[in-house]
Amino acid sequence: MERLQKVMAHAGIASRRKAEELILEGRVTVNGKLVKELGTKVTPSDKIEVNGVQIQREIPVYFLFYKPRGVISSVNDEKGRKVVTDYFGQIEQRIYPVGRLDYDTSGLLLLTNDGEFANLLMHPSNEIEKVYVAKVKGIPEREALKKLERGIRLEDGKTSPARVKLLSLDKKKQSSIIELRIHEGRNRQVRRMFEAIGHDVLKLKREQYGFLTLAGLNSGEIRELTPHEVKQLRAQAMRKR
Repeated sequence: MERLQKVMAHAGIASRRKAEELILEGRVTVNGKLVKELGTKVTPSDKIEVNGVQIQREIPVYFLFYKPRGVISSVNDEKGRKVVTDYFGQIEQRIYPVGRLDYDTSGLLLLTNDGEFANLLMHPSNEIEKVYVAKVKGIPEREALKKLERGIRLEDGKTSPARVKLLSLDKKKQSSIIELRIHEGRNRQVRRMFEAIGHDVLKLKREQYGFLTLAGLNSGEIRELTPHEVKQLRAQAMRKR
């Protein structure tokens, strides 16, 4: 048996804390009976409804996906473009991406049907490090890279300090390959950071998420996370709490 709010969070209804609020507000029933006790436990066969709508309970699954460029980090697209779940046709569960990668960005993306797990990883306070490798126009001066390291002011606020490494440069083609380590996840953040120092991104790839890497995968390939990896990610996200 599991606590009701945990089951609701796993089903992606809301975070566990929000699920507790829904229970206290009298908006949750179990087998047709109103439940307002946070200690309530349920079995896999119990029928749980939130605001009169039955929640769908599935065995939680966790995947690491090497997202190609030109794919939307969503479960559907109104323009008919390819989405990440198109690569999971054999998966019965209704999975969705944890965060997102831009259409033109490739690399490591997690997908799951565990709403609590996804909310935990995406919470701004979790500080899970993401490693990006960017090919940018021009050759940035050392002072420009230091601006990224100190944190750079964008239209939605100053970024946290980043770790930056110039991997290579091509004077003839006037381009550079730069590694950027950040723990935030704002919309188009890496591209906007480089644009702010005057170097547009030509190509971008996320190579690492926490301790997870793309080792052994080609673009478009998938692997399931091990129980130990899931446990490690949870622990890493909970460190700052």
